[in-house]
Amino acid sequence: MGILHKSAATIGFYGDDLDPTEITGALGAEPTVGVRKGGVWKTKSGAVKTAVTGSWRIEAEYCESGDLDGQINGLLDGLSDDLVAWRSFSQRHRGRAFCGLFLDSGNEGLMLRSETLLRVGERGLLIDLDIYGLDQPD
Repeated sequence: MGILHKSAATIGFYGDDLDPTEITGALGAEPTVGVRKGGVWKTKSGAVKTAVTGSWRIEAEYCESGDLDGQINGLLDGLSDDLVAWRSFSQRHRGRAFCGLFLDSGNEGLMLRSETLLRVGERGLLIDLDIYGLDQPD
């Protein structure tokens, strides 16, 4: 199995009644995007969007030679270890660890350490994998 070409990771919460300032205060870091339902935010490319639902999300930099394990742990290391708060937000606001996997050939892969999976699980986050093949742009 070849090494994954590129990976992306985001930890986030999504919900109609989500208050980004509540999550920021409890988890101790400013989000990449924090917006209430109906609020306006800008994409990385500068496009202005209106939020269909509220969201609080923090993104890792893209990683060539995909290191999803390192990206997830890097995000979690910068946030609070208050598992009660994490579980509360995950239950109320669809908490997830989004993982973008970008392939450069037909047989690439990655591994997540059991410690990483435990950290994600004890926070009540689901793991959401999007896998992009050769015919799809990054």
